[in-house]
Amino acid sequence: MRDQIVLQRRQSREIQVGSVTVGGNAPVAVQSMTNTLTTDIDATVAQVLRLQEAGADIVRISVPDPESAAAMPEILNQTQVPIIADIHFSYKMALASLDAGVHGLRLNPGNIGGRDRVERVVKASAERGVSIRIGVNAGSLEKELNEKYGEPCADAMVESALNHIHILEDMHFNDIKVSLKASNIPMTVAAYRKLAKIVDYPLHLGITESGSRFGGTVKSSIGLGLLLADGIGDTIRVSLAAEPEEEVKVGFEILKSLGLRHRGVNLIACPSCARQKFNVIEIVAELEERLAHIQENIDVAVIGCVVNGPGEAKEVDVGITGGYPVHMMYRDGEKSEKVKTGNMIDQLVEDVERRAALVRQAALDGNGEKS
Repeated sequence: MRDQIVLQRRQSREIQVGSVTVGGNAPVAVQSMTNTLTTDIDATVAQVLRLQEAGADIVRISVPDPESAAAMPEILNQTQVPIIADIHFSYKMALASLDAGVHGLRLNPGNIGGRDRVERVVKASAERGVSIRIGVNAGSLEKELNEKYGEPCADAMVESALNHIHILEDMHFNDIKVSLKASNIPMTVAAYRKLAKIVDYPLHLGITESGSRFGGTVKSSIGLGLLLADGIGDTIRVSLAAEPEEEVKVGFEILKSLGLRHRGVNLIACPSCARQKFNVIEIVAELEERLAHIQENIDVAVIGCVVNGPGEAKEVDVGITGGYPVHMMYRDGEKSEKVKTGNMIDQLVEDVERRAALVRQAALDGNGEKS
C-alpha cells in the first residue's frame, strides 16, 4: 500500500544466465554460492535446493579440479536454478563445465592461459549461449597492477576489469557481466561508480569477505545500498561467513528496502520503548520465523503503542497497534478488530497467510498487483 520512490537504474545491456535475464530492465537478481565440496553431489544438491527455496535466482559452484567437473552433470540434472561454474586459472575446468551444461562461467580470461586457451573457452561459451562474468577482486590483482599503483585501489580494479573485458571484446564476445569486489567499502563503491560510466555491461555487486552474519550484513547493506541507490547493479551476492541461505535472505531484504524487489513479508516494527503494550522484540522474532515461508509481497506493521502505530498501520496490508488491555488489528489500513496479547501472533499469521493465498490466486488469474 505504501507509495515507493522508483530508483532510476543505470541502463545496461541484457545477458542471459540460463532462464534468468541479468541487466536491462530485469529485476536485480539475487545469487549465492555453495560451500559444500562439489564432489559431494548429495550435499551440494541439497544446498542448491535450499537456496532455490530461499529464493536464489542464480547459484555459483566452484569447479577447482577434474573430480568437481565430473560431478557437475549430476548436480545440474537434480536442480532447476541456473548454475554458474566458478573457475580459477584452469581453462580445462571451464571447458569441462561448459560440456556439463552450466549456465554461466565466472573467470578472468587473462588468468587461464594464452590466447588460444581463451579462444577455446570463448568459442565454447558462444556456441552454447553461456555468459561470462569477469570477477575482479582487490586481493588478487595482477602483479603488474599492484606494482603500478603500489597497492590495491579503485583505479587498479577498474583497469584490471577493462583489460579482461578487452580480451573478450577482441574475440567479439559480449555476453559479459563484471564484478569489482573488495572488503573495503569506499574502494568497492568508487570502482563500481567509475566502471559504470565507462561500459554498459551488467554489473554484479558484492562486498567480498565482508565478515560474519551480523557484521557482514551491515557492511554489505551499506556498500550495496550505496550503489543500488545510485541505480548501479544488476545482480548481487551478499558474502557472509554464514550459511548461504542467509546471504539470499539478506540480499532480498536489501532490495526490498530500496523498493527494487518485493519477495516475502516486509515487516515494519518499532524499536520498542517504555510505551510498548506488548513485547515487540519477542513478537517480531516469532513472526519472522513463522512467516519465513511466505513468498508473496505483504506489508506487515507491528507497533507497540498508539503514538506511531495507527499511522503505520494505515499504510500496510496487515498491522497491529499496542493498546491496553487489548490491541487493535488493522487490515488494508482500516481498523478491523481488537485482540488479546495471547492471540495476537496467531491472528497476524492467519491474516498474512490468508492474504498470501489471495495474492497467489490473483497471480494465477493474471490479475496480481504485487510482484
